[in-house]
Amino acid sequence: MDEPRRPTLIASVQRALHLLEAVASHSGGAPAKQLAREARLPLATTYHLLRTLAHEGYATRLPDGVWVIGDRVRSLHGRSRTQQLLACVRPALAALRDELGVATYFGMHVDGEIRLIDVADGPRTPRVDLWVGFESSAHATAIGKCVLSQLDEDRRRDYLSRHPLVDLTPHTITDSHRLLRGLRTPGGLSFDHEEYALGTGCAAVPVTDGVGETVGALAISCRPGRLRRIEASAHRMKSVAATLQRSLALSI
Repeated sequence: MDEPRRPTLIASVQRALHLLEAVASHSGGAPAKQLAREARLPLATTYHLLRTLAHEGYATRLPDGVWVIGDRVRSLHGRSRTQQLLACVRPALAALRDELGVATYFGMHVDGEIRLIDVADGPRTPRVDLWVGFESSAHATAIGKCVLSQLDEDRRRDYLSRHPLVDLTPHTITDSHRLLRGLRTPGGLSFDHEEYALGTGCAAVPVTDGVGETVGALAISCRPGRLRRIEASAHRMKSVAATLQRSLALSI
């Protein structure tokens, strides 16, 4: 019986990764000699690897001689958090898309802005043509209204002060008082009745952790005539939103 083939490993890559782990374990940085001991590497090898990591932006030598993690690692960390978020969101969006036969969306309030995070669509469930940047048109979308309805008065006022209610279609609400009155919807559903794009309606439900760390919305888009049938499926949207809420609470 043949023995299973062992994977081909690159020793220099292993040494660099172990050294990077050692650097990351010291929040205040550490000198090369200490890092060499902890990574179990010869000092000369450690210096060579540190110089390479510094050249590529993965490590930085401070003026006092200690080594810390470089900016490139921090940028990778930010991207990994985005990937974790998508890993939580995308399967739920795809499942709801297939169940209801509509394009599905997830948006969040991030750094004072309402951002579209992910979309699940397909040949039979096309997404809305995002002909206007989402961040400047959230007032005309179900996701935007849903997120605004969850913000406290100060954060909502701050958002509206920085985002003019631009007119996108004849149905767009451009009066702030009318928009605010419309945020208080029965049943927890927010709607866009052809306010962003003619021929398209949207509905959204909140995705929130209840303490303000996560303020988001799960939404669908469809032909305006289907919105009533979608409203009858609001319990399914809320169930998926609750699943998203739990997943996000565990991963973020």
